[in-house]
Amino acid sequence: MLDAFSRVVAQADSQGTYLNDDQVNALAAMVADSNKRLDVVNRLTSSAAAITSNAYRALVAEQPQVFGPGGACFHHRNQAACLRDLGFILRYVTYSMLAGDASVMDDRCLNGLRETYQALGTPGATVASGIGKMKDAAVAIANDSNGITKGDCKSLMSELAGYFDRAAAAVA
Repeated sequence: MLDAFSRVVAQADSQGTYLNDDQVNALAAMVADSNKRLDVVNRLTSSAAAITSNAYRALVAEQPQVFGPGGACFHHRNQAACLRDLGFILRYVTYSMLAGDASVMDDRCLNGLRETYQALGTPGATVASGIGKMKDAAVAIANDSNGITKGDCKSLMSELAGYFDRAAAAVA
């Protein structure tokens, strides 16, 4: 796993160049936003149970055929696994948000996840829908301006949404 700083340095090193102004400015902006980034991660972490359970409940209500008798996720073990997996994905989204880089999520969470779901007969589109529900809740929670570092958070919210989109695309 590389954080944003290590990634930039590794790229420059592989090219045998110094960091250019754009790279330095991007890293300076990341440092300037570090308190807001930590606020986002703290909010997601403290709300993780609610984010995952509410997304799961909404998913069951939206797609009862998947969770009802004869559905791919009917058995209580499958339902528990679904909730567990949503939690894993959210956890890796928070890791990515903290690091400013999705490589840890790609390597340790998403790599091979679609194939696993296919082998288990779990509809990837259903999982992707659950991830989308978590995204909506997480962005709303993280974007609430009460009690957090003041400033423009549009780029952080876009980054956060992008990690969820990446996860949804990996399972669909």
